[in-house]
Amino acid sequence: MTDHDRTRDLELAIDEVVASYDGPEEINNLESAALPNKRAVVEAFNHIKPVLFMGFFSTRGLNRDNLRHTVSEQLYPAYELLVEQINRAVTYEESVGRSNTPRPQGWSSEVVLRLFHALPAVRRTLNTDALATYDGDPAAKSLEEIIFSYPNIGAITAHRVAHVLHLEGLPMIPRIISEYAHGETGIDLHPGAQIGERFFIDHGTGTVVGETTVIGRNVKIYQGVTLGALSVRRSDRHDHPNGKQRHPTLEDNVTIYSGATILGGDTVIGEGSLIGGNVWLVKSVPPGSKIFGHARE
Repeated sequence: MTDHDRTRDLELAIDEVVASYDGPEEINNLESAALPNKRAVVEAFNHIKPVLFMGFFSTRGLNRDNLRHTVSEQLYPAYELLVEQINRAVTYEESVGRSNTPRPQGWSSEVVLRLFHALPAVRRTLNTDALATYDGDPAAKSLEEIIFSYPNIGAITAHRVAHVLHLEGLPMIPRIISEYAHGETGIDLHPGAQIGERFFIDHGTGTVVGETTVIGRNVKIYQGVTLGALSVRRSDRHDHPNGKQRHPTLEDNVTIYSGATILGGDTVIGEGSLIGGNVWLVKSVPPGSKIFGHARE
């Protein structure tokens, strides 16, 4: 094949790809310019993250005299990025008919400001998560080591921020943040999950926590744990008018060892229970249960 033939064949392939966009497939969407920009959302989150742990991520010496200026350096660009991306997400949802309630002018700015006002509370909760990690992992030498290097803190930090935005009813943006953390850490925490204080995921790789999961205080889970849903129809989604909880509830002080799978919105793991590795559960267990080596059906 000559260079001329290769060029002609390349042009033919390009024509075929372009023609494929005339088909009925749902992915043939040419409105991508109106969608939020994933990189901009991630950039905004990466401005917020150091604000939550400023003493750990600042590139300059910090004290109370320059702290406000240093926080401002992060939150101003985060504000500009998030307002634009929320506007894009909401406008797109309205344009394709997935939102029937137009947001008032300035709504995106108000959402971001509410998020920023929530950051002190988010910081206090993250402090409990870090302490739970230190208390629960004898290999941890310091809080500094945990915050710098432990994947569970990265995933939970993203979740705490994404959950605030999820509660605002934002499309796409919370999931972009949570899936960014998923890719970085191997821990999949849906932004809709309700997670109490002092949450510790030991090791973490392969952990999955579904959208309607409810987790109490002082819960510890290990790598490979799935808190999932039984197979359901889309009409059973939690945000559907007739929807219901699809994922399990873990009450306070529960421990779930590696590889366990707990499924179903009616499944409640009672307070103080201990679930062994590789156990499969689709039914509730009472408080104080110890389940090892077999499934409870």
